[in-house]
Amino acid sequence: MEFKGLCVLMGVLFLVNCSFQQTQLKKKLVKKDATKDSAIEELQQKINDIIQELNVVKEHQALQSICLKGMKINGKCYLAQPLRKRYYNASEDCNNMGGVLGTPTSGDDNDQLRAYISQSVGPEEQVWLGANDMQTEGLWMDQYADSISYKNWDTSNYRSPQPDGGKSQNCAVLSGAPPGKWFDENCRDEKASVCQFNIV
Repeated sequence: MEFKGLCVLMGVLFLVNCSFQQTQLKKKLVKKDATKDSAIEELQQKINDIIQELNVVKEHQALQSICLKGMKINGKCYLAQPLRKRYYNASEDCNNMGGVLGTPTSGDDNDQLRAYISQSVGPEEQVWLGANDMQTEGLWMDQYADSISYKNWDTSNYRSPQPDGGKSQNCAVLSGAPPGKWFDENCRDEKASVCQFNIV
């Protein structure tokens, strides 16, 4: 009987020991899982950071390529698009490349852009600019919907100084002929264009 009791006691102690070991093992596994989850999250964050850096590098390379093909003027790259398109299509094409239709912000910008347009598209050509007054007649906005401060309208014709098109001509063009004056034109006309890219 004592032997039986001893065996039962040993069996109970064995079960308690096994249960204790399983509890310890579960705690270790939970701890390992938590450590593993933390490591996975950290690794995922590093991967996301690398992807973001890679995208920045790609963007810089694309801008360098555009600047090499086009013209760099005061911290911006411009790329002439000689193919004639309507204003909306030209704007959309620039957006698809990561830019907007160009809008000079100073006389120096305008002069350099005119010279580039004259050379790349033609001296008698006009190109779409990113300025329009579609929303409010007479209030000329750029592609970012900001009011433009610099304007170079052709005011030499005293009978019809620019912009003179009223509600039928809401999109601005830059003339490749000196001195690079601006005109308002019908947005459905087909013209060459110039895309502007901010250098990051």
